[in-house]
Amino acid sequence: MADDNSIFIGGKPFMNYVTGVVMQFTTKNAKEVVVKARGKFISRAVDVAEVASKRFLQDTVQLKDVKIDSEEFENKEGKQVRVSTIEILLKKK
Repeated sequence: MADDNSIFIGGKPFMNYVTGVVMQFTTKNAKEVVVKARGKFISRAVDVAEVASKRFLQDTVQLKDVKIDSEEFENKEGKQVRVSTIEILLKKK
């Protein structure tokens, strides 16, 4: 799948991400959209996927897959840090 159907969750207002998911399915006519997040934004990603699929795209979009993982990288102090990640795959019914 092309990465242009991915929504990366961060610190912007919640509804910006919900709108992004809805726009992918409606105006871009995407068959699948991936909601991605790391660390403290994982719970927000779950909320975005739920609100988009159950409130705005009711009966047209469903959950296809959820992938969880972790990434290890070096922080500013040079210490190895592990951060959890999630990818929520939504698809048209």
